[in-house]
Amino acid sequence: METCSEDAAWDIAFSSLRVGYGEHVVLDEITARLPSGKISVILGGSGCGKSTLLRHIIGLSRPMRGTIQIAGADLFGLSSRDFRRLRRQMGVLFQDGALLGAMTVAENVALPLSEHLGLSRELVRREALRVLKMVELEAFADFYPHQLSGGMRKRAGLARAIITNPRILLCDEPTSGLDPVTAARMDALLLSLHAQFPAMTIVSVSHDLMSLERIADYVLVLKDGLLHFAGDLASLKASDDPYLAMFLSREAGTRLGDFSESMDARVATALADWFRA
Repeated sequence: METCSEDAAWDIAFSSLRVGYGEHVVLDEITARLPSGKISVILGGSGCGKSTLLRHIIGLSRPMRGTIQIAGADLFGLSSRDFRRLRRQMGVLFQDGALLGAMTVAENVALPLSEHLGLSRELVRREALRVLKMVELEAFADFYPHQLSGGMRKRAGLARAIITNPRILLCDEPTSGLDPVTAARMDALLLSLHAQFPAMTIVSVSHDLMSLERIADYVLVLKDGLLHFAGDLASLKASDDPYLAMFLSREAGTRLGDFSESMDARVATALADWFRA
């Protein structure tokens, strides 16, 4: 059975993909490749199938037809063990942060480590504080999710998604529900993360045109259940397609986060063993 090489390019490829629920087809004939080491944005209006496509990339739903290849391996053709190994290389930022209300922010962020690696509480907390510092939430480590604003919960969700240093980061509407300044700050964090880890493949599902302009290297545009456009941001902006013209927006700058701190070597070793298990 084909498996992912640790040295493989972590691109995501769709071939004649049809996805939906039950007998209902949401997207059909999707053939495209999200390039490794880039920030790709899946764009479209509400209900166009963006989040449905993301669920299939994560492996939460099986396609009706076609394939999804990640790092050259057919996601749904892998053995159960190899499927789990591949999934460990994905970090996911859910739309609402998906934090557990009965746990502190630090405990939420540390979950991928505390649940799987058998490390000491002290070391796990240290790693949680490290990534919380990256997203400028270290001072809120012992707060509970209900004590945070919506933007802060999303940043905490981002910290949890990256604590394992994943090869692929998947973001579901990371700026949804945020005011323009907070949305720009979230985009800046993603850009800073990508600058620090340039090999990481980042995929963001969005309908935020300003976010598209700020972060996208590559863009998929979904419309009426089909792939309307696939290409880099420059090609999107140069297109004379009237539907695509609406996606042009002016840039907005903001301060970047700090992703320069390194993971503790003991955590890195434990993660490497877990990824191979």
